[in-house]
Amino acid sequence: MDGGPRVPEQRRPGSVTVTEQEALRFGVLGPVRAWRGEEQLSTGSPQQRALLAALLLREGRTATAPELIDAVWGTEPPSQALAALRTYASRLRKILPPGVLVSESGGYAVRSLGEGAVDLAVAQDLAAEAEKSRAAGDLCRARDLLNRALGMWDGEVLAGVPGPYAETQRVRLEEWRLGLLESRLDMDLEQGCHAEAVSELTALTAAHPLRERLRELLMLALYRSGRQAEALAVYADTRRLLTEELGVDPRPGLRELQQRILQADPALAEPSAPAAEAAVVPVRPAQLPASVPDFTGRAAFVDELSEVLSSASEASGTTSRVMAVSALAGIGGVGKTTLAVHVAHRARGTFPDGQLYVDLQGAGPRPAEPETVLGSFLRALGTSDSAIPDSLEERAALYRSVLDGRRVLVLLDNAKDAAQIRPLLPGTEGCAALVTSRVRMVDLAGAHLVDLDVMSPDEALSLFTRIVGEERVAAEREAALDVVAACGFLPLAIRIAASRLAARRTWTVSVLAAKLADERRRLDELQAGDLAVKATFELGYGQLEPAQARAFRLLGLADGPDISLSAAAAVLDLPVEETEDVLESLVDTSLLESAAPGRYRFHDLVRLYARACAERDEQPPGEREAAMSRLLDFYLATAAQVYAIERPGDRLVDHLEPTEYPGLSFEDRHRAQDWLYAEAICLLACVRQNTGSSHTLVRSIDLLWSAHDLSESGANSKEYEATANALLDSARSMGLARAEARALTTLVNVHHVSGRFELADQEAERATALAQETEDLLPVCWTRNARGIIALYQSRHEDGEEHLSQAIEHFRVLGDRPGEASALCNLSRIHLATGRTASAVALAQQGIDIYDAMGNSMRGANARYALGLALTQSGELVCAANRLQEALDVFRDSRQRLWEGMSLFRLAEVDLTAGRAAQAAANAEMALTVLRGIGGEWRRGNVLTVLGRALAGIGQHGRARVCWQEAVHIYDELGSPEAADVRALLPPVRAA
Repeated sequence: MDGGPRVPEQRRPGSVTVTEQEALRFGVLGPVRAWRGEEQLSTGSPQQRALLAALLLREGRTATAPELIDAVWGTEPPSQALAALRTYASRLRKILPPGVLVSESGGYAVRSLGEGAVDLAVAQDLAAEAEKSRAAGDLCRARDLLNRALGMWDGEVLAGVPGPYAETQRVRLEEWRLGLLESRLDMDLEQGCHAEAVSELTALTAAHPLRERLRELLMLALYRSGRQAEALAVYADTRRLLTEELGVDPRPGLRELQQRILQADPALAEPSAPAAEAAVVPVRPAQLPASVPDFTGRAAFVDELSEVLSSASEASGTTSRVMAVSALAGIGGVGKTTLAVHVAHRARGTFPDGQLYVDLQGAGPRPAEPETVLGSFLRALGTSDSAIPDSLEERAALYRSVLDGRRVLVLLDNAKDAAQIRPLLPGTEGCAALVTSRVRMVDLAGAHLVDLDVMSPDEALSLFTRIVGEERVAAEREAALDVVAACGFLPLAIRIAASRLAARRTWTVSVLAAKLADERRRLDELQAGDLAVKATFELGYGQLEPAQARAFRLLGLADGPDISLSAAAAVLDLPVEETEDVLESLVDTSLLESAAPGRYRFHDLVRLYARACAERDEQPPGEREAAMSRLLDFYLATAAQVYAIERPGDRLVDHLEPTEYPGLSFEDRHRAQDWLYAEAICLLACVRQNTGSSHTLVRSIDLLWSAHDLSESGANSKEYEATANALLDSARSMGLARAEARALTTLVNVHHVSGRFELADQEAERATALAQETEDLLPVCWTRNARGIIALYQSRHEDGEEHLSQAIEHFRVLGDRPGEASALCNLSRIHLATGRTASAVALAQQGIDIYDAMGNSMRGANARYALGLALTQSGELVCAANRLQEALDVFRDSRQRLWEGMSLFRLAEVDLTAGRAAQAAANAEMALTVLRGIGGEWRRGNVLTVLGRALAGIGQHGRARVCWQEAVHIYDELGSPEAADVRALLPPVRAA
C-alpha cells in the first residue's frame, strides 16, 4: 500500500475556491473524465485528454511545453505540435472554471482543486487510512477501506489516452492496484474468508499467471478450505510455468509454503496475524440477559461458581483447567437461570473478550439444534454467514478455533442433556461455560456439578420483601411467610406473586395470602416434580381477566419457537389491534415474552402449563381444535398469497383446500418472500402439528405444497423434508389416497432438489397412480413434469419426452399456462439432449413468451435458464450468456439458492465454450460455494468437472486433476455414467 503515487491537496493560498455547486471532480482511474457537480464535461479528443491527464498527474506542478509534447506524442511529434498543444489547452479552459488551468513559465498547470477532486487522490487517502487501521489491528475497517479504494478504479487506467506518458502511468498504477488487491486478499484470509477468496484468486492467477504472491495466497486459501491436493497442484503448476516461461524456480516463500502444506503444519490453519491483533471481530459479544436488581440469597452457590469461573484464567502447571464448566441442575422455577446470569455478570471482568448466551429450550418438545446455536454464536463472534460451514462437526471445529486465544464465557441455559451441549463447549483454556438444565449431567466429563434446591424460608422472605417493599411486608410478616410457603419457596413463583402484589397498591399481603390459600388455584400435584412449577404459574393465571386467560390458553397450543401478531390474531379470532392489547397485557404479567416487535413467545415451562390449562379449562372443548384450525387456515391462505404473487397465473392456488380464515395480503413479491422465510419454522411446525385428523391433514399437505420454495432455499430444506415424510406417513395410515398423492408430490420435489433422482422417480410414479385413481389432475401434471426432467438426468430420453408430452396435455386441460410453460422448457432440454437444437430453442422461447405474458418473473427465470442451455449448444454464446445472467439475477433476488448455483454453473459452461477459461473457473467456484449443502452430489460432480476443464484451460493442470478425481469419485458412488467421461479427462499414470 505504501508504493502508490501521492497527489497532495491541490490548493494554494489566494487561489480561487470553486463553489459547492461548481465542485470539480476528475477521473483518471479509468477513462479521463471531468464533472462539474453532477454534470459530466466533455474532455475532447484523445490528445486533449492526454494533456489533461498529464497535468492532473503532475500534482499541481507546472509542466513545460516540451514535457507535455513528449508526454502526448513521444519522440515523433507532429510539425505543429506546439500549436496543437495550445489549442487543446484553450479548449480545456472553456469547459473549466477560471483559474483552474493556468499558464506559467511557458507551460501549464492545474490548480485550485478541492480535496478529493481527483479519484486517484481519494484512492491514495483510503489506502493510507487502511494501512493505519491494519497496523492498529482493526482488520475489518482496513479491509473496508481497501475495498473502497479499489472501487475507485473504473476499467483500464487512462483508457483510450495515447502517448508514452499515459502508458507509463498505466503500468505504474496497475501495479499499485494489484498490490492493494493482494493486501486486501491477505486480510481476507486473516479473517477466515478462505472459501470466498478462492474464486477471486483463481481468476486473478489466470489473469496474472507469473505473479507469485497471488499464487501463494491461492495455495493458502485452498489449504484452509480443506482442499490440500488442489493447493499442492497450484504449486506444481506455478513451478512448471516459471521454469518454462522464465527459466527460474519459485521464490523461497512459495517453496516454504509448499513444504508446510505437505507437512500439514497446524499453524497454517490459523490467521497469520498475532492474537493480540484479533480485532477482526466487529462486535465483542455481550449477550447476557439483564441481571435482576433484586437478586437475593444463594451466597454459597455464588461464591462456589465464581471460584470455578475464576479458575479459567488461572491455568498453570499440572493443575490447570483447559476449560471451566459448571452445570446447574434443578426443577423448573428453582432459579437456575437467575443464579447463572447473576454469577456470569459478576465474572465479566474475567472474560474481557465477551459473553455468549442461548436458551436451548431443553424442556420443550423441540430443543434447539446445536448446529443452529453454533451458527448464531459464530455470527456473534464476527464470522460471516458465507464462512459458516453446514455440518455440526465443522461448525463446532470452527467455533473452537474462533475462541482459541480468547477469554469468553458461554452461558448455555435450559439444556436438554449433555449430548446437546457438548458441541457448544469451548475447547481452550481461558474460556468457561455455565450450563443450566432440569437434569443432572453426570455424563458431562470434567464438569463441576451443582444441585440447586428451593430457597430457605429466610431467603424466600427476603426476595419477597425486596420486590414488594419493606414497609408492606413488615406490617404483615406472618401473611408474607404464608405467601412464600404457598409458593413452595420456589424463586420463580415468589417473584410472580410479589410482582403482582407490587403492581396492585390496593391489595394487602393478607389478600394475596388468602388467594393462595385457595387450593383450587393450584394443582394437586404440588409436591411432585414439575408440578411445583405449575403451582407457581397458577397464581398468575388465576388473576387474569377472561380475555387474557383465553389468549394464554390458546396461544400455548401452537408449536413453534414463537408466534407473530397476525398468527396470534388467527388463533384468538380477534382483530390484530385487539390481539396486540391482550398480548401486551400478558407480557406485563410475565406469562408471555415479547421476542421482538410483533412477535411473542412462551417460556417452555409456561407453554406446558398453558396447554394443561387449555385441556382443563377451555370450553367448549372443540375451541382448542378450532383455534389450531384457524392458525392452519391463516398459514395456508397466506402461503397461497405468496405463491400467487411469485407465480402469476399458476393454477395450484385454485386446487388447494378452501380456508375459512383469511391470510395476509402483500404489496409486492419481496414482502411476500420476506414473510415466507421469516415464518418458515413456525409454518412447518404448524404443518407437523396438524396431522392427527383427515380434516387438518389435507390442508397441512396443501400448505406444505404451496410453500415448496422452502425446499429449494437451502435454509429450511431438512425441516421441509422431515415434515413432508411425516405427512406422508399420516396419509398412508389413514388410507387417504388423494392426500398421499399430494404428500408424495411434495417429496418428489425434495428428492429432485437433493439429487436423489431414482427415489424421486419412484415417488412420482406412485403419486401419479394415486392421483389418477382419485381424479386429482394437478398432482398428475406436476409428477409427469418431474418424471420428465428426472428421465433427462438419467438419459432416458424417450421416457422423458413421453412424460413431458403428457404433462403439457394435462396442464392445457387445466388451463394452467405456467405449468404448460414449465413442461415446454423441460421438453426443450430433452430435444437439446437428442440433438434437436432448433426445436429446443423454439420450445424454450415458447415458455418464456407464456411466462412474460403473465408477468411471472421467477418462473420466467427457469425458462431463460432453459433457453440459455439451448443457445449454448447452438453456438449463440452471447445470447446464451445474456439469458443465463437474466435468470441468475432473478434467482438471487428470489433467494433460490439451487437455481442461483446452477445458473452460475451454466455460465461457466458458456465461458468455457467461448474460450474464457479464467471467467469459467471463477463462475464454477462461485457455483460450488452457492450449492454447498443443496442440490446433491451429482450436481456437485458436474460443477467439479467444468471447474477442472476451466483450470486446465488456464494452465492449472494439477488443480484440474484434483477436481476431476473428486468428480469421478462422486459419480462412482452414485453409479452415474458420467464417471467414464470424466475419467477419460485424467492423464494416464506414469510408470515408476
